[in-house]
Formats: sequence, structure tokens, C-alpha cells
Amino acid sequence: MTRVVSETSVATSPVMRGMWFGLGWAAVALGAIGVVVPGLPTTGFMVAAAACFARCSPRFEQWVLHLPGVGKAVGDYRAGLGMPRQAKVVALAMMTVAVAVSAVVVEPLGVKFVIVATGIVGFWYLVRRVPTAPDPG
Repeated sequence: MTRVVSETSVATSPVMRGMWFGLGWAAVALGAIGVVVPGLPTTGFMVAAAACFARCSPRFEQWVLHLPGVGKAVGDYRAGLGMPRQAKVVALAMMTVAVAVSAVVVEPLGVKFVIVATGIVGFWYLVRRVPTAPDPG
């Protein structure tokens, strides 16, 4: 899967390129942490990383799109294909468990509210806004 970035979408200012590059690597770092931390979305951060790199470094954008395990999902999402039904069900279940556990463990009521509200928004977004692709095979 290769994606050609038009020259107009790449930032020309060195400051903007540096900003996009830094944001891209921050997203890669959060995505890498998400590999081992339940409830932290690896693919979402890698989609963000690819979007940032598209604005500053087509080489690193291609690197993200070819990463084993996540590259195909990033490319499919960016192409509007969404995510497979089974992956969506697993993601929703993990989100629900992570939000429920976090809301029980955290003490201040205001923080509990923010956790649950954020979880509801994330759940809604995944169900309503992310297309569901048929499962492979």
C-alpha cells in the first residue's frame, strides 16, 4: 500500500515541518505505549502519526503505512474502509472495561465523570463514525 503525497500538502516552512514531525513522533510514541497498555488505542495514534508525517515527511508516512501489524489498518482507515467488525467489537469491549475500571478506581467524582464522558464519546465515535469493513476471509 503506497500513498503519494502531493507537494502542496507538505509544509514548506521549516518551523511547521518541525512541528508536524514532532507531533508525528509523539503519536508514534503513544501508539507504541498502546501496544502494552490496555485501553490505549495503538491504531488511532498511528493514524494520527501518518497524518502528521504526511505534512512533513512522506518517507516517514510510508514507514507508518508499512509497519507490521498496524500499517494495513492505518491505510484502510485512511482510505475510508474503516475497521473489521471483529476488531471493532474487541476495541469497544476493551474500551468499556478500561473506562469502567478507571471510573471505579479513581476517587474524585469530577474525574470519574470526565472518564465516563470521554469513554461515551469514544464509544459513540467508533460505533457511528468509523465504517465497519467486512471481516477478512
